Amino acid sequence: MPIRSAPQLAIDAVGLAKSFGGQHALTGLDLAVPAGSVTALIGPNGSGKTTTIRILSTLLAPDAGRATVFGHDVVAAPEAVRAVIGVTGQFSAVDRFLTGRENLALMAGLHHLRRAAALARTARNLERFELTEAADRPVISYSGGMRRRLDLAMTLMGEPRIVFLDEPTTGLDPRGRQVLWRIVEDLVAEGVTVLLTTQYLEEADRLADRVVLIDRGALVAEGTPSELKTRTPGGRIRLYFAGDDALAAAAVEFDGAQRSDDDLSLELASDGSVAGLRHVLDRLERHGITVKSLSAQPPDLDDVFFALTGGGPEPSRANSMEEGP
Repeated sequence: MPIRSAPQLAIDAVGLAKSFGGQHALTGLDLAVPAGSVTALIGPNGSGKTTTIRILSTLLAPDAGRATVFGHDVVAAPEAVRAVIGVTGQFSAVDRFLTGRENLALMAGLHHLRRAAALARTARNLERFELTEAADRPVISYSGGMRRRLDLAMTLMGEPRIVFLDEPTTGLDPRGRQVLWRIVEDLVAEGVTVLLTTQYLEEADRLADRVVLIDRGALVAEGTPSELKTRTPGGRIRLYFAGDDALAAAAVEFDGAQRSDDDLSLELASDGSVAGLRHVLDRLERHGITVKSLSAQPPDLDDVFFALTGGGPEPSRANSMEEGP
């Protein structure tokens, strides 16, 4: 029987540590990102997400530990790392007085592209990011969503093998977020690896093949979104009743459940399983309590986040250092 080789790692980091003025941003972080995947890095403010991105993109040197990006050491071979990465930060790095096309041409020049290649990539990225009609307008006239799309288009002018997206949809409206999500999905379909940091857990759930949860600079949990959710309590069942008597009887039966007299409902904790739902319904039936309707919500990544981090620390001086230059 042939032996299957393990998937190539786009990122392999072990024991990353970094401090700023005695404040620990990373405390021995391990991170493995398979090539051709989306990995979401989530955690409270100040947990070390941005510091991790800066180390992996060679903008910061770790105090301890090691990290490679497609086999290139971020400390020993920073130029080789920069040749395979693209970075889109929390704020759009575009020149608002240039046009969209001129911004892309600027990036083409920085990548030393020949004229034909520069023109072809510019046209392709303008079309891909739905910016063709606005290409010759100054960026100052663009909406926030258009600027974010242009920022990512500029990142892709060098055709990186891996893209770091640091909270790319912060401040965007729902439509702008949906557009960027589709673009990320298209990139991965083309073989690009994406490391995403986000405060929107629904975004991680939608896009990520794997989720890495960090807190206080260390890894807390990792796995697929489904794996993490099945490990965590936090599901809910909401039962709706036709009258006050049924609601009152159910509230007695499930002491401690959250009762709402406004819509005659009762909310119970659940593990999100079919067996758990069946147990609740059987219990009601045994006591002659009729349920009018119900809704079930399995655990989500919000439940994972709060269960494993406790909500995390409030922003502090250490956090502002992490977000600073």
